[in-house]
Amino acid sequence: MTEIASRLVGDTGPRIVFLHGLFGRGKNFTSIVKALEPEYSSLLIDLPDHGDSEWTEEFSYIGIADSVAEKIAEVTAPDDLPVHLVGHSLGGKVAMVLALRHPELIDRLVVVDIAPQAGGSLGVFEHLLSSLQALDLDEITNRSGADRALQGPIPEDTIRGFLLQNLRPTSAGYAWQPNLDLLYRSLPAIGDFPEMDGRSFDHPVLWVAGERSDYVSRDDLPAMRALFPRTTLLTVKGSGHWVHSEKPQAFVSALRTFLARG
Repeated sequence: MTEIASRLVGDTGPRIVFLHGLFGRGKNFTSIVKALEPEYSSLLIDLPDHGDSEWTEEFSYIGIADSVAEKIAEVTAPDDLPVHLVGHSLGGKVAMVLALRHPELIDRLVVVDIAPQAGGSLGVFEHLLSSLQALDLDEITNRSGADRALQGPIPEDTIRGFLLQNLRPTSAGYAWQPNLDLLYRSLPAIGDFPEMDGRSFDHPVLWVAGERSDYVSRDDLPAMRALFPRTTLLTVKGSGHWVHSEKPQAFVSALRTFLARG
């Protein structure tokens, strides 16, 4: 199995596991998990090919989900199982596959702005990946220099800042932590969703969509409910794809309400 990096935040209450999206890392949810303390403890996961986790040679939702499931079981005491699982975008697809393949580990599932099928605006990610790959790291001596070099292809300050968290100094100069080459090659697989062989997850599921995002629509409900029959769809007004960072208070409120429901 792939080596997975993780960090536990808090030591009281039921445990929530958070899975980030493409280019992200576990710490992207830090403000969210701090807002959930002390009622909940949280496990922040770096998915394979991201953050401090191991790189792989092939992208596979099933392989990633099984590795994350193994990590959850490894670092969680039996009395703290099952856990709640929250996944955004790429992490949302991983979370769905994990819940379907390892239902004994998961109590409640929260899927953020992604559907269990092919689709979504992968063109923006293709542009971002190619822009990062085109950056000449041999010419970069500090992060502000990288920021200036990326202002042309990526003019949005928040997106550029989000991406630059992945640039790290090494003894040989600056390098990207994510496995950019693999992720770029794997965009078709990232945009797809694996066949689940008739499985279903019969626990409560909160499906969170951003009102201004095109990754989720009501047309996706039949596919979602075929796999997750106890799904509730919540659309967060005014939010785009990154719901937890664009509307953090609404996101925390939705989590609290859903997880506390009897």
